Amino acid sequence: MDVGVLTVPLGDQSRADAFEYLAGLGVNAVELGCGGHPGDAHLPREEFLDDDDAQSELHDLLDEHDLRVSALATHNNPLHPDEARASEADTELREAITLADQLGVDAVTCFSGLPAGGPNDETPNWITAPWPTEHAEALEYQWEEVAIPYWSDLAEHAADHDVKVAVEMHPNMLVYEPTGMMRLREATNEYVGANFDPSHLYWQGIDPMEAVRFLGEWGAIHHVHAKDTRVYETNAELKGVLDTEPYTYETDRSWLFRTVGYGHDENHWKEMVSTLRMVGYDGALSIEHEDSLTSSREGLEKAVDVLQRAVFRTTPGEAYWTE
Repeated sequence: MDVGVLTVPLGDQSRADAFEYLAGLGVNAVELGCGGHPGDAHLPREEFLDDDDAQSELHDLLDEHDLRVSALATHNNPLHPDEARASEADTELREAITLADQLGVDAVTCFSGLPAGGPNDETPNWITAPWPTEHAEALEYQWEEVAIPYWSDLAEHAADHDVKVAVEMHPNMLVYEPTGMMRLREATNEYVGANFDPSHLYWQGIDPMEAVRFLGEWGAIHHVHAKDTRVYETNAELKGVLDTEPYTYETDRSWLFRTVGYGHDENHWKEMVSTLRMVGYDGALSIEHEDSLTSSREGLEKAVDVLQRAVFRTTPGEAYWTE
């Protein structure tokens, strides 16, 4: 199992400098943004797509620092009711899949996207309750009329390129919890699975270990983000966890994204690693830094420190004591 990093927080550094810094921390894998919200500071998609020389130079740089690419990242909304925005996100995602194939990378991380609540709406609509009944009808429209047709076609594109599409379960997206993730997978194919990011599950009250077991039973964990969350009970007990306060109003929020080890302790992350191994996941734990209480570098370094002690470096040995 590798300790990895989504390199977005190092976007002000060159690709070479970022790789050198991460390798010096003992990082083994990088997740590279190539469009959408992660941006493309370290992998401008148009510059690398179909360019053998550029791709070769990237591989040489990775080899120089003993790194591998765990995934390409392009998080956006291909189901947006604005056709231009949806088309841009769709292009980013399809081209990321094609580029991943060309680079020998087996996964692309993304969002499911979120449609409007009906064909005449202009704004994406995250529906969280089935009543009044028009909300249940809107949710059915989102799935049956928009998401399943789009994702069925996208999944075929992924299969054609033998690249897994790792969907991050994220509130304000159609897929935000494990049963929705499996609904999307069952409606498409096995190339559609989860980019398992526990940070968005913690504050929803979802047990991440149970989520790992549930998704892992179907081989539906394609990639993992290592990001923590701390729920601040004093605020949560007053206003719940559907919190619209800005992320930088830390004292007023019910929860905050935290550096690994600052939302849950090291033992929790060791249990996470063990549960992932139980269900057959042995890929990267890609650190995504979004902790407003620390700098990017300090947050990354502390997360790497915790995960280095949590991950297993070898394959399981023979259980000789059972004979």
